[in-house]
Amino acid sequence: MITGGCHCGTIRYQAEGAPIVHALCHCSDCRRHAGAPMVGWTMFPQDAVKVTKGKPKVYASSEHGRRHFCPDCGTGLFYDNAQMLPGSIDIQSATHDDPDSVPPVAHIQVAERLEWMAHAHELPTFERYPPKHV
Repeated sequence: MITGGCHCGTIRYQAEGAPIVHALCHCSDCRRHAGAPMVGWTMFPQDAVKVTKGKPKVYASSEHGRRHFCPDCGTGLFYDNAQMLPGSIDIQSATHDDPDSVPPVAHIQVAERLEWMAHAHELPTFERYPPKHV
């Protein structure tokens, strides 16, 4: 079982069984909604996911797409699209209590990927903060 929730703790969820897939999405819609260069999504059958605390707010981000998020802190949690992905729901994988438990298996929507993300793994890394001038 995977458990998780929003940043402030208002919303908690659980997902039973193994995810269908865990993919890193680069589409502009996900990027703009999350304010991040990509978003990790673990997909589950819709009936395997239960909100155990609180009530997410739902935003119609497209004709059929629905994004669920915490109404208090704004953390993005779920995405569903009954037309494109019937019977499935995606959970933002960074909201899992143990995000390392399900490694991603693919990058998707790379046609919309930010150009610099193709080389992000080549950037210098720091255990914490970089020196004053990188």
